[in-house]
Amino acid sequence: MSVPNVPLEIAKAINLDRHPLASIGEDGSVNLDANLDVNLYATDFYAWTQAQVKLLQEQEWSQLDLLNLIEEVASLGKQQRQELRNRLSILIGHLLKWQYQPERRSRSWLATLQVQRLDTIELLEDNPSLKSDIAQTLPKGYLKAIALAVKSINLPPQIFLKNCPYSLTEILDKNFYPGEPSSLISELDD
Repeated sequence: MSVPNVPLEIAKAINLDRHPLASIGEDGSVNLDANLDVNLYATDFYAWTQAQVKLLQEQEWSQLDLLNLIEEVASLGKQQRQELRNRLSILIGHLLKWQYQPERRSRSWLATLQVQRLDTIELLEDNPSLKSDIAQTLPKGYLKAIALAVKSINLPPQIFLKNCPYSLTEILDKNFYPGEPSSLISELDD
C-alpha cells in the first residue's frame, strides 16, 4: 500500500513536504515516489502519525490510511491493558517479596510499592474501563509476579499460592503491607 497524495497545506504543516522521497504533484499535493512503492507507515512512523492527525483534523477522510490507522488504534487499547498487567506484576511481586522475606525489606522495596500503587491507580483512573479486565489481568500479573519474586529472593515457586493471595483493594491500598509489621512503614508516618 503506498502513501496517498497529501494536500500541500497539510504536508507543510507536518513537514512531509521535506521528506526525502516527497515531490509536489501537478495538482499541488505532496506525493512520495511511487516507483519506490514507499509506505510512510513503514519508513517513517512518526511522520505517518502526524500526517494522519492532520488529515483527521482537516477531515480529509478519503486520504486516511485506514488499515494502518485501525491497527494502531486497536493496539493502543492493548498497550493500556499490558501496562496494567506489568504494573500489577511489579506491585504484586514486591508484595510477595515483602511478605516472604521480611529480613530483606528496604526503603527501595517500599518506594517501589508506593510508586507502583500510585501509577496503577492513575492508570485505572485514566482508563476506567480497564477495571472490567481485572479478572483476566490479575491472574496473569500474579504469574509474572511469582517469576519476579522467585528470581530476586531465591525462593522456590512452590512456596507461593496458586491464586493471588491479595485482592485488588489490598494491592492498591497504601496501608496494606502483608506479613510482619515493619519499622520502615512507621517511618512513613513520621
